[in-house]
Order: sequence, then structure tokens, then C-alpha cells
Amino acid sequence: QSWSRGMSYCLHSESHLDTGPIYVRENGKLHVVNQGAGGVQNVTPKARPFSLFSRTFSVELCMNREDDRARRQRTDHFIFTYTKEGNLRYSAKSLFSLVLGYISDNVDHIDSLIGFPEQIAEKLFSAAEARQKFTEPVTGLRALQKFTEAYGSLVLCSLCLRNRYLVISEKLEEIKSFRELTCLDLSCCKLGDEHELLEHLTKEALSSVKRLLLKDNSLSDAGLRRMTAPVRVLKKGLENLLVLDLSCNPKITDVGIGYLLSFKKLNCLDISGTGLKDVDAVIKQLQMQIGLVHSKVPLKEFDHSNCKTEGWAEQTVLQWEQAVMEAMKPQDNLRSRVAALRFYGKTHRIEEVVKCSLVEPETKASGNLQFYKENVQNCHLPLKKEVAGSHELKSNKKRALAEQERERTSKQKHLCLSVEDWDLLNTY
Repeated sequence: QSWSRGMSYCLHSESHLDTGPIYVRENGKLHVVNQGAGGVQNVTPKARPFSLFSRTFSVELCMNREDDRARRQRTDHFIFTYTKEGNLRYSAKSLFSLVLGYISDNVDHIDSLIGFPEQIAEKLFSAAEARQKFTEPVTGLRALQKFTEAYGSLVLCSLCLRNRYLVISEKLEEIKSFRELTCLDLSCCKLGDEHELLEHLTKEALSSVKRLLLKDNSLSDAGLRRMTAPVRVLKKGLENLLVLDLSCNPKITDVGIGYLLSFKKLNCLDISGTGLKDVDAVIKQLQMQIGLVHSKVPLKEFDHSNCKTEGWAEQTVLQWEQAVMEAMKPQDNLRSRVAALRFYGKTHRIEEVVKCSLVEPETKASGNLQFYKENVQNCHLPLKKEVAGSHELKSNKKRALAEQERERTSKQKHLCLSVEDWDLLNTY
């Protein structure tokens, strides 16, 4: 009776919303119950159409008023391919790809990545790098710092900035954000003693540097004194340095070399092209104090072939350099104007990029002053000692071959050669 009362109440309800057909399952069969069922079969059902919304409900078509860039980004949700028949087919990207793209677009809003899995972080870094997020002036630095704080050497373990002093001046704060670098090449950048980046070398963030190349940077004894002060006084800073290149810095004298004696772990040193006054005394001092031996042949550690930019941010550094070159392109349009000025007898000063060569004339004049440590175990980089030994073996072989050639030629002097033999020899 209660069921029939509820059913009759529901059927005879005058509510605005029409419930539609009602299904009842009885004795294993499904029955349709409407207003004509039960005791009111003679009553015709109301011709009220079925609707999900009330009469006061209205629908307004809202057009997307976002810019064209945001509208184009919607196509990133799909992957467009073509079938064998030439028909266009598209499939939706995975949820991981969509989330990765969204986070990389807003990578500067990340609070921290410490403890985040490095496998996913590398993909996130690559996605942000592809969108050139790290080249932006303010947000790029903030995003890069989040990665360097969490992953250190994985972001960049080796950095080569040879001849890239414009990149250093434009992206100095970004370069200072790198941590746990093991190799840093700043050759031919003309930084000087007072540069902020040289001061940053003494910080704890770069105490992991083992290979430092400072060739042709206008350094003097004052710069070496400032750079070695943390090691000499606090036993911090560049205490793990193994390879150091100070060549082509003519302002470095015997006094500056004395500051380098605090690098007890130093295995390779290049001071060619410096302003040494007593070279023999310096050679003896380096050998007695830190065990460095003067090398008679050039060492492989200073040929600048091993130093490369390696890590997640390898393409980021290239993007920085391309951005700097793009900013310098408008200057190329002034060449026609300069030519016109020269035609009318006017002079115009042109500042050209001066590139550093790996072998300087002053280095040749002063001689090779490269040093290495003998019997080094667990060295960070392979020494050239074996190469030097190979040179000695080659020289010994040349001497033996020369002696054999002399003996053979001396024997041939006693032999009588015919005219045909001489003609045969002359053909070679």
C-alpha cells in the first residue's frame, strides 16, 4: 500500500519538472509505469514534453575572446598524421604530455624542485628549453635557479665560454646560478682582475671546479692574490683545483706564481706567456713546493679540445649566444653607411670582435712553461706524461732509423750502380 501511495503521488504530482517514464522491476520482469497505469488507466497522460531544465533557464553562446596565440595552442593537444590513403588523422596526446607542456609554460612559478625525480625533471627542463623559457630576462633566471638548486651538476657539469665575453656580460646572473661545475673555460674573455665572475669563483657554489682555464684574461698578481685568498686563509674556494691555465697573461709575475703554491692538489699548470723575471727560480719553486715538473712537450690538457659545455643546459647556452648575435645584427646594416663615409673622406671607428688564438706569439717567444705532476694516482684528467714518453720513444726510433739509414747509405757508396739503376731511382 505504501508503494502504491508513493507511486500515485509521484504520478499525480503537479511539479514543473517531468520525471519521464518510470520503470519498475517485478517478478524478474521490467514494467513501464506511466500516468495511465494502475487504477488510472483511462486517464490520458499529459502531453508535456520532457525537458532537463526549467522554463526560466536560458543558454548564452559565449565566444572565446582569447588572443590568437592561445587559440593556436589548443592544437598542441592533438597529434596530426596522415594515413596511407592520404587522409588526415589526429589522435589526442597523453595526459603526461599535456601536463608537461602546461608546467613548462609556467615553469617560473614553480616553488621548488628539491626531491622531485630527476628523470621527470630532465623532461621538464627540455620542454621549457624548447619553449626558450630560460632566455627570458627575469623569469628565465628564476626558473633556472630552481633547477640548479635541486640538481646541481646534472643541469651543467662543464661550461665552455671561450671567446664568449658578450654572453658573460648579458647572462652573468644566469651563469652565476650554475652549481657544482667541474670544468670552466673562460679563455680569451679579457675579464680583468675586478670582474664579478672571477670573484664568484671563490664562492662555495664553485668549490667543485677541478679544471679552470683563464687564458688571456688580462690577469695580474692582484687578481691571483684575490682568487687564491680563500684557499690560503680559510682552506676553501678552489681547493679541489687540478688543472689551471694562466697562459697569455703578461701582467702575472713571479710574485703571482707564489700565490699558486696554496693549490696543493694541482696536477697541471700552464704559465706560458706570463711576465716571469726569473724562470729558472720559478721552475724550481714549483717543483719543490707542490711537486710540478716542467714539461718539454705541450700537454693535452691545455689544447682546449676537452673542455665542452655538457649537461641539460647545453642548448640553453647556445640559445643565449644566438640571442646575443641576433642583437648585434642591426650593426651589420651600418656597413653601407660606413663605406659612404669613407668615400667622402670621413673616418669612422669600427669595433670588431677580436678572437683569441690558441697559440699566441708571446707564448712562442717565452717558450713552453707547462707543468705536470709525476706519479699521480686518481687524477681527474689524464696527464700527457705517457704522450711525452711516446714522443721520446718516437725520437729514439727516429735516431735508430737514422743510424740504419747512414749505415745503408755508407754501404751503397761502395756499390757500383749502373745507369739503368739510377734512372729507376730517379722515377721515385
